[in-house]
Amino acid sequence: MKLDTPQIARPVIRQLDEAAINRIAAGEVVERPASAVKELVENALDAGARRITVDYADGGKTLIRVTDDGCGMTAEDLPLALSRHATSKIDGSDLLNIRSFGFRGEALPSLGAVGRLTLTSRAEGHDGVSLSVEGGRMGAPRPAALSRGTVVELRDLFFATPARLKFMRSDRSEMGAIADVVKRLALAEPHVGFILRDVSGGGEGRVVFRADPENGDFFDALHGRLSRVLGADFTDNALRIDLEREGLHLVGYAALPTYSRGSSAAQFLFVNGRPVLDKMLFGALRAAYMDVLSRDRHPAAVLNLICDPERVDVNVHPAKSEVRFREPALARGLIVSGLRLALGGAGHRASSTVADETLAAFQPEPQQASGFPRVYQMDRPSQPSLMRAYTAQAPEGFGFAEAPSARVEAVAAPEPDLTERPLGAARAQVHENYIIAQTTRGMVIVDQHAAHERLVYERLKAQAADKGIAAQALLIPEIVDLSEADAARLLDIAPDLAALGLVVEPFGGGAVAVREVPAILGRVDASALIRDIVDDLADLGSSERLKGRIDAVLSRMACHGSIRSGRQMRADEMNALLREMEATPLSGQCNHGRPTYVELKLADIERLFGRR
Repeated sequence: MKLDTPQIARPVIRQLDEAAINRIAAGEVVERPASAVKELVENALDAGARRITVDYADGGKTLIRVTDDGCGMTAEDLPLALSRHATSKIDGSDLLNIRSFGFRGEALPSLGAVGRLTLTSRAEGHDGVSLSVEGGRMGAPRPAALSRGTVVELRDLFFATPARLKFMRSDRSEMGAIADVVKRLALAEPHVGFILRDVSGGGEGRVVFRADPENGDFFDALHGRLSRVLGADFTDNALRIDLEREGLHLVGYAALPTYSRGSSAAQFLFVNGRPVLDKMLFGALRAAYMDVLSRDRHPAAVLNLICDPERVDVNVHPAKSEVRFREPALARGLIVSGLRLALGGAGHRASSTVADETLAAFQPEPQQASGFPRVYQMDRPSQPSLMRAYTAQAPEGFGFAEAPSARVEAVAAPEPDLTERPLGAARAQVHENYIIAQTTRGMVIVDQHAAHERLVYERLKAQAADKGIAAQALLIPEIVDLSEADAARLLDIAPDLAALGLVVEPFGGGAVAVREVPAILGRVDASALIRDIVDDLADLGSSERLKGRIDAVLSRMACHGSIRSGRQMRADEMNALLREMEATPLSGQCNHGRPTYVELKLADIERLFGRR
């Protein structure tokens, strides 16, 4: 029996009209109101604006208005600005030498295709002019009153594509996304002022975010902007990063490990000043903190990677949030090694928020009926005054006059040179685990087990780096079948793996032979380890998995070899531990990212007792 094959009509190739093309582009460029804000603010920055105001209503769904004081446009420029692939940023001859935020010429025509867009602008020496586009239909230019710069007003976003409105989130969610976009651009340009206002319901609206232009050089301006955007806690606990290698320059601030966050919301990465969401760069940031944070904590950092524009391709995606480096290993290595160097240089330093959290844990004294807490003002008496008071209070005939000096001698005063050290002089041990040390500024409480665990861990790592990781040869090499592409990626880093004790060799086709494994790992599933490394290489372009496994073993060894809780320590042992902490990098946190000590200022202690 013969089956009839259905006849398939030959499809006809058609040229899409301009309106359809712009709507398709809008689907790539403008995902939500925050995407429109990003494109419009970036255009303002490219125009040289020094002050930018963003107004929105109903989460940006009904109104987005961006006002800037940039160079402006003329009556001849406006129709071109609303034409597809028309831009002043590039001339089209070199797509690898891009030095501006925008360059594709798609944002304004895309917004005009899906919303009601009005451009009002005035260039120096020209009259103000306005031009409107509604659903892709362009009107005629008309005179407008404007002192300088440009005002872009977008109303009823996606009214021309109602299906897209179904994918909009709540007004609150869209407002949060807009604020995040503006804050990221504010961090990228600290010398530019930003105002974000919610004008829902009309009127002047409510200022949601404000950042005035900062003065000074880049680092001074960025430091001031970070204090206003991320708060003083971040800048107080952040390390300045300024590193250069082979034409790549990494600048910004990275927070101490003990100032970690519960999510990655405090991570802001830029490439040549452009905010990016690149998984390779975020992976490098995570790898830099791998040894000092637990898996459920995230570092906080604001970093800008500066390089020749020809060494990075920003034309990967219409949204321009992803980039591709010509030398990705070099970029990643600079972030990882640079941040580790900075963290190591911070020594034993821990974040000040640790002390704040400790003080907050104390229960405050109940307030008085007046509503104000009682404040005790107490003067510190001199030693002679104390002697007279003790004598007057002693029972008659008891002979207590010399007792105070005897007690002072029994509890010897700390040596001045030790109290002036960062972690002070050990004065006591409580609960056989916590060392109390006195400093000139207050007191330090040290977790002896956590501190010694980090010290032992750092010693073990130094020994492993000095002598290398011992390798255990397999009696029968393990053959792992991979795709040819995965095998090639793995063999490219074979020398790095061999330095860590994992020796792999090609075995024909996509197979590799595992000849040796790190002896410190004991019994290991070589095939599973190889496949995990290959997955990392495919996803991130690099892998820290093997080093992480080795470091985890060293960490467990350090935990078992460190001073245990419950052990009583002599004064000289406690002071020796404090001195070693001061000399050891990263000793401010244990192997799991928890702080090893808490420092309480004398003023804070006095405040706890109502003396201030």
